[in-house]
Amino acid sequence: MTGKPSFIVEDQSETIAFLEAELKSERRIDTHGAVVFLCADRAYKLKRAVKFPYMDFSTAARRAAMCAAEIDVNRRSAPEIYLGVAPVLRRNGSLALGEVGENTADAVDWLVVMRRFDEEGLLDRMAARGALTPELMAALGARVAQFHDGLSAIASGFCSPEDYRHSVAADVRQMRETGDRLDPATSEALAEAMPRSLEPFLDLVARRVAAGAIRRCHGDLHLRNIVTLNGQPVPFDAIEFSDKIANIDVLYDLAFALMDLARQGLGTLANRLLNEWLWRVGEAEGASHEEALALLPMFLARRAAIRAYVDSAVTAVSGADNAPARAYQKAALAFLQPAPPRLVAIGGLSGSGKTTLALKLAPEIGRAPGAVVVRTDVERKRQAGISLEERMPAGSYSPEASARIYAACMARAERVLRAGHSVVLDAVFARPEERASAEALARRLGVPFQGIWLDVPKDVAQQRVTDRKGDASDATASVVERQFGYDLGAIDWKRR
Repeated sequence: MTGKPSFIVEDQSETIAFLEAELKSERRIDTHGAVVFLCADRAYKLKRAVKFPYMDFSTAARRAAMCAAEIDVNRRSAPEIYLGVAPVLRRNGSLALGEVGENTADAVDWLVVMRRFDEEGLLDRMAARGALTPELMAALGARVAQFHDGLSAIASGFCSPEDYRHSVAADVRQMRETGDRLDPATSEALAEAMPRSLEPFLDLVARRVAAGAIRRCHGDLHLRNIVTLNGQPVPFDAIEFSDKIANIDVLYDLAFALMDLARQGLGTLANRLLNEWLWRVGEAEGASHEEALALLPMFLARRAAIRAYVDSAVTAVSGADNAPARAYQKAALAFLQPAPPRLVAIGGLSGSGKTTLALKLAPEIGRAPGAVVVRTDVERKRQAGISLEERMPAGSYSPEASARIYAACMARAERVLRAGHSVVLDAVFARPEERASAEALARRLGVPFQGIWLDVPKDVAQQRVTDRKGDASDATASVVERQFGYDLGAIDWKRR
């Protein structure tokens, strides 16, 4: 096809012209892999006849199979959006649009049919107008954690050390092949930095497979593929065309949204998303999610590099400006810059504002997207196997139980720090030995330590715990009353 990129393998201009006339859509969206027609209450997606190394829609039969697959994979996370598949028919020499669910030999192409939603609810649109909130990120982290926990562990796809090596090499090759659509100097810097970020952690990659962390994930979880419906974030447009691309580490799945937020300067929101996910997602025995944070810089860089390559392909079709693709490319390199880990511990009686301060400080500490917040309140609920919003049964706050929770938090913090990621510990730290254990952990690992103690009047603390809703803490006004009678010993942490 003269003047068309080589990855377009079939002329669909007749079908596209027919759909424009038939659907009378309000708007048309063109991407490197699809043409989407937005109508009053429905959206119709035609897969482009393209063939990339990672995505093959080159025949009508292949596109039919991929339309059906798109419905199947997306009904896991967005059943309210995905309605079914409809054929484009040729009968008596003319094209016609079939019904959803119609199966016919007369089809020349196929459409994914979706219920249309308000595009202003897309998270990338909300980010652009400053409408994303920490509360929405908390809801997204909870939803993605629940989604990941509902998936079965697998041992195939993008998961083995050799898969990682091959994929990183492919990223480098694809960036180089784009020529000056991407910045050649940045491509070469990434060609060195990306393999270097992987090699020390190949054993961890293998252990993540054994730990059950590889699942058939969303695969394309950036902000443009998440929409708010009835106030809740709903991921849609999951990868349907490649099990290898979608069969990935759950942390790599989350990394796309983290990257997208961080690249736009929304590090505070990315940090809240990461922490909410870590607080709620199931454990990965043998290679914990905290340990896997050693892979996060490489995950973030790969997500940004892939986005750069994909966006450069879009510009090859549309002739649009390459600046956004190059911005992703530069972000990929920035994610690989070293940032030594630190340990910050925040103590204070219930209602003193520990978690509020922890979440405020965490985004600015260490490498992207900031420190992991390790909370005793969260650890207690996780060990009990209950949701963070449920109350613990009576007797759960004995001295012996509390000692176990503090020890578990220190172990979790150690895993994060050994992975090269910073930690903010959020606990009452009422006992001198509890404060000493946090300081000892930092000394043992050779990381900088800062201790912060929060003082607050009793009536303020009691009012705060009374007003809490939907938090992991079970503290009440009577708990605060009791705590104000504690002998705290000498406190040499910085008091605020």
